[in-house]
Amino acid sequence: MTTASKDAKPGKVDMKLEVTVIPVSDVDRAKRFYETLGWRLDADFVRADGSRAVQFTPPGSPASIHLGTGPALPRFLIVNDIQAARAELISRGIEVSEVFHRGPQGPIPGPDPERPSYGSLATFNDPDGNVWLLQQVTQRLAGRVSEDQATFASPADLTAALRRAAVAHGEHEKRASGPDANWPDWYADYIMREQTGQKLPD
Repeated sequence: MTTASKDAKPGKVDMKLEVTVIPVSDVDRAKRFYETLGWRLDADFVRADGSRAVQFTPPGSPASIHLGTGPALPRFLIVNDIQAARAELISRGIEVSEVFHRGPQGPIPGPDPERPSYGSLATFNDPDGNVWLLQQVTQRLAGRVSEDQATFASPADLTAALRRAAVAHGEHEKRASGPDANWPDWYADYIMREQTGQKLPD
């Protein structure tokens, strides 16, 4: 019987298991099946490297599936700071790839230069060869989540959202040439829009 290490401590960086890739032999046939189930189609597009991304979410589920082909299909861990998440894993003795982004010819070292959500990635394997993919997401794309709710898994997750809102609000005040007395409303609107894939306020 295996027991947990007494020295193990909870992680400081949120890593949300939001997507698992399921193997299929025919993506279009599988897509029709999950549409028949009534699952929400979140995405169907071709990535920069030529691979196809098809994502579904079951009704009411906080997690989604990708339809995938080929070996070593990853499980997605969503983080709001990929460098911090990578550093924490390394501090625990885990071998993690360098951060990379996708390009037409395959992975390109380093985070995506434009720092978009979903753009910066890193991977690690468990002892059995299961692949985990870290993906940095700060602003959701439209259609990926419900537009009437935003949830935070921990105080750290909410704190990161507040910090991004603070930076954006600073730019908002510069454009407005003065302090904004209604900043709480602006923060709330910004965070809600960021989390639900809507256009961010000016």
